[in-house]
Amino acid sequence: MNDQLKDNSNKRTVREAEVLGTEWLTPGLVRVFLTGKDLVSIPPLHCTDHYIKFFFPPAGADYTPPFDPEQMRNELPREEWPVTRTYTIRSFDRESNVMTVDFVVHGDDGLAGSWAARVAPGALINFRGPGGKFVPDSSIDSHLLVGDEAAMPAIAATLEALPDTAVAEVFLEVEDGDHELDLPTTSRTTIHWIHRGGLSHGVTLAEAVRNAPRHEGTVQAFVHGNAHMVKDLRRFLFVECGLEKSQVSISGYWRTDFTEDAWQASKAAFVAAMEEEEAAARAR
Repeated sequence: MNDQLKDNSNKRTVREAEVLGTEWLTPGLVRVFLTGKDLVSIPPLHCTDHYIKFFFPPAGADYTPPFDPEQMRNELPREEWPVTRTYTIRSFDRESNVMTVDFVVHGDDGLAGSWAARVAPGALINFRGPGGKFVPDSSIDSHLLVGDEAAMPAIAATLEALPDTAVAEVFLEVEDGDHELDLPTTSRTTIHWIHRGGLSHGVTLAEAVRNAPRHEGTVQAFVHGNAHMVKDLRRFLFVECGLEKSQVSISGYWRTDFTEDAWQASKAAFVAAMEEEEAAARAR
């Protein structure tokens, strides 16, 4: 079996984890500590954006974890099927068999964030994965890391993976200073905290990146978060800066006013429209 088939098989594997506890990192970000015998079978994590897909019963469902998602889909009407939510693995310590996942919390809104805010030790949760693609290149002259709260775990993991000699410029958007987080840095890391201050997600972040001085030499960029911010910065990086797609990992983790299911269903069309606009801009 080749590596690609192994990876696809791993993404389909459903595992069970137990909650050890939680820790509030900021007023809007809570870390969940997970363990369990199924974590032992997780393959080596070589990407810094490794993600897993959690399964949650929809509102009003009469079942709770653990459960087999496929069995639920086979036995129940569609409106009662488990709902998936995708989250980045912040860290996984194989020696202690503890995985940490950071959840953005918007009060009682949402499914996964509200679960993480109130979950108690001993609770069980099913997930599938991991997947992941981004590996920071230590030979690159400088690294541009851009995101909002949803991308913060992957950006923090990337900073940990970079050698001390790596130049990294980080732009992170949060609501205000109370939502800033201590991140792993070196003397060659520059972190810019961008405060929304009540504006729409991604507006001030994209503006800050556009107005920043450009680095000379080779650049590797990781840009993830709100889809509209991604649309703006794709055009900036690919059309205005002339970066090749091989130099950039860029994707919308979420879209304003869309559930994950609705965003995933519309994402291909959204990306196709962006690429068409970028091609037209380059042709002018």
